[in-house]
Amino acid sequence: MPIIDCVGIISKPDAPPARKLVPELLAWLAERGIRYRCDESTAGYVEGVEPVERDLVPQDAQLLIVLGGDGTLLSAARTVAGRDIPLFAVNLGGLGFLTAITVENIFPELDRALKGEHRTGRRRMLACTLVRNDEPIAGYEALNDAVVTKGTLARMVTLDTYVDDHFVCTYRADGLIISTPTGSTAYSLAAGGPIIFPSVAALAITPICPHMLTNRPVIVPDSSVITIECKDLDDVSYLTIDGQVGEPLKRGDRIVSKASENCISLVRPPAHLFFDVLRAKLKWGER
Repeated sequence: MPIIDCVGIISKPDAPPARKLVPELLAWLAERGIRYRCDESTAGYVEGVEPVERDLVPQDAQLLIVLGGDGTLLSAARTVAGRDIPLFAVNLGGLGFLTAITVENIFPELDRALKGEHRTGRRRMLACTLVRNDEPIAGYEALNDAVVTKGTLARMVTLDTYVDDHFVCTYRADGLIISTPTGSTAYSLAAGGPIIFPSVAALAITPICPHMLTNRPVIVPDSSVITIECKDLDDVSYLTIDGQVGEPLKRGDRIVSKASENCISLVRPPAHLFFDVLRAKLKWGER
């Protein structure tokens, strides 16, 4: 008997592959007596399915199926933060560093997961607090990164940066990225940051197009507390979490980032190893 009797499903909206896949998936689950809870995007692919609010999808579920790309997974990761629910991420197209399961292999891999035969990888999240006038006004959880970038008309941002209250430098740049190992293959990589093996307990500080060419990415232990202080005028810079949520910053705002207490678990295919992903996604040379 399957050890899982209820799953949640979160889908990317308007994804052509999902129009065929979602009805097949729901029928497959129903045949096996597995209950499911769908978000609005998932329910939109099948008539007669009652959606629930996305934040309620993981409720009572022992597995969360994510249909989409890495962006959909990032959103789902924030939804489950703090809950010990594995994420079964299916890549519906695109680069997909994190969505490791293909549409062609979804049902064999799902059968393994339902029987408890799946392999999972733990990924620690980043806790980010926005402090204004010495008062915390917002808190975020990120799987990939917290990024401070310039506004539309700003040429550069000016950011004082500290690690464990030790001054690092004042960055004048297009922005600054605080990245987890998971996020090291995302925006940070595009900005010239290092690739960090997922199990390494570290955070990366990566400047975006710095004014000083000697400002290079820095890796610090994930026990560190990284503080960025905004030195620009109000609304010149912007805080973005995982490229999806955030808010404009005021002069003197501080963004305090550290490793979160929360982790997520990603279901991984048996032969899906980190360097295999890099070789395939980054087109590294074969032997």
